[in-house]
Amino acid sequence: MTDVTKTKSTSRRRFVTGLAAGGAATVAMPQVSRAQTVNWKFQSTWPTKDIFHEFAQDFANRVNEMAGNRLKLEVLAAGTVVPAFQLQDAVNAGILDGGHGVCAYWYGKNKAFSLFGTPPALGWDANSFLGWMKYGGGYELYNELVGSILKLNLVGFLTGPMPCQPLGWFKKEIKTADDFKGLKYRTVGLAADLMREMGAAVTILAGGEIVPALERGVIDGAEFNNPSSDSLLGFQDVSKVYMMRSFHQDAEAFEIIFNKAKFEALPAELKSIVRYAAESASSDMLWKALDRYSKDMEGLKAKGVTIIETPDAVLQAQLNAWTKVIDKLSADNAFFKKVVDSQKAWTKRTLAYERANTPPRAMAAAHFSKG
Repeated sequence: MTDVTKTKSTSRRRFVTGLAAGGAATVAMPQVSRAQTVNWKFQSTWPTKDIFHEFAQDFANRVNEMAGNRLKLEVLAAGTVVPAFQLQDAVNAGILDGGHGVCAYWYGKNKAFSLFGTPPALGWDANSFLGWMKYGGGYELYNELVGSILKLNLVGFLTGPMPCQPLGWFKKEIKTADDFKGLKYRTVGLAADLMREMGAAVTILAGGEIVPALERGVIDGAEFNNPSSDSLLGFQDVSKVYMMRSFHQDAEAFEIIFNKAKFEALPAELKSIVRYAAESASSDMLWKALDRYSKDMEGLKAKGVTIIETPDAVLQAQLNAWTKVIDKLSADNAFFKKVVDSQKAWTKRTLAYERANTPPRAMAAAHFSKG
């Protein structure tokens, strides 16, 4: 063998050896990553049996599966570590790593917070609201509130466009706006300001406290969210009047939060997985909600519940009250006005397109339901 041949042979052996070593290193990398699994406690603000807790688990399942368990969210029900209304403080402090709730729960810190969960009835729905969050400047304003104004150690993602919420459960039918005067009523967020403007005596309660309060007569009426959650909480056991349609919370979405310091310490790919899991779960949540809510509304009827559409006159009174609430809070809070102005600009532009392009779906539904 010549020296040249020996040199070539040696080079090939070194190349093959190096390639094998590189291949072995490539195979080993995921094993190292799996050994460094990050386990986070992720609490919801919902009881275990509520479909909302199921939505929180659906999101966590997506994260856990896509992350290959390099990041693993352990989903806990409300009260496991802290009560529902203390979730944000617990995540901010690092007692919990993350959580699932709604922005309306934090409006006691700044009423503008509710604009990111239960915004005014501007003619949009929750899907359009989430469009504003991503493409209309919503996230920039949300981050300004969370990081600059309130200086919270949080990262948040909005997800899950909720169908319009019912007016709620009552001892007797609401026929006029005057029926709200003096009525002891449960709601949360800006809806509390709205219903006070209509004359109601508002009480803010967590989900699990509402039905017992209705049963004892502490409140005369209440809303929570939807036929599935409401039936599981047992509203039908203490009331048989269920009023559908309302402008008090007709464009709400969920909020997923994480401790910012812990989130920022994640590798870039895991941050992306969390972000895109929130978007993926958002679509699936709406599809599941349409299926389950419609089925459970039929189930409520079978249990003797009377389903009543809220009269247009009451809806108009809500809109009138919204105008007063928005004007007052905008005058008192410059940031509140900044957010509302952005939301109005988004709805003015996007609703003009939707009105011009969308045919009356009620016409099509009526046509095919004949007979």
